[in-house]
Amino acid sequence: MEAIVLAGGLGTRLRSRLSGVPKPMAPVGGRPFLEILLDRLVEAGFRRTLLSVGYLGNVIADHFGSSWRGMGLDYVVEDSPLGTGGAIRRVLPLVEETSAFVLNGDTWLDADYRAMDDLHRSSPVDLTLALSRVPDMARYGGIELNGDRVAGFIEKGRTGAGWINAGVYIMSRDFPWPANLAEKFSFETDVLFPLLPALRHAVFLSHGYFLDIGVPEDLDRAQTELGNLKRAPSAEAGSH
Repeated sequence: MEAIVLAGGLGTRLRSRLSGVPKPMAPVGGRPFLEILLDRLVEAGFRRTLLSVGYLGNVIADHFGSSWRGMGLDYVVEDSPLGTGGAIRRVLPLVEETSAFVLNGDTWLDADYRAMDDLHRSSPVDLTLALSRVPDMARYGGIELNGDRVAGFIEKGRTGAGWINAGVYIMSRDFPWPANLAEKFSFETDVLFPLLPALRHAVFLSHGYFLDIGVPEDLDRAQTELGNLKRAPSAEAGSH
């Protein structure tokens, strides 16, 4: 398995906590968060990860070098911010397999990546997305399901438990990008929201631990909650 990790964000909401490092290198339990994420990929059997880096990307490259615990690392540098969509579109053709995982460098999802990969390979789809069940979807916006497909999206702000987009995808290397996209664009806003119901896709339902460290209060939660998980990751997941 191959992974693309999006690690080029500016991390403006965490700037006061970062002390000269990019957001994926935010300290969690005495270690950079990205170390914990890459450990999880190694344990899941990934053989290669492409890191899309931008702001302070040299800090990431200097720390990890060309491999991490036997997993090969390659870097793709954004000379200017490309957004999540622009970054994925730039890196995806560089993968060696027919498809690759795409993960955010500031998000943790405790899922069975091998089972998710099996689901993707067994389905004639261009995209498989992981969904996480959370007790309150207000911050993230929710996902409406119709069987094993996404039927629609719920706007941010609605309270209550539900499924959310966990920001982990498997994408075919020849993903059918719309023709009218700018160089910089959001994968979620400009591709997923308007086009997903019409795309060939599958959903993978994960009941494992989910955390986005992009805001200070969740970075604080990660210090204890993720500090424990990183030593003994579980993988309770189900799929359609």
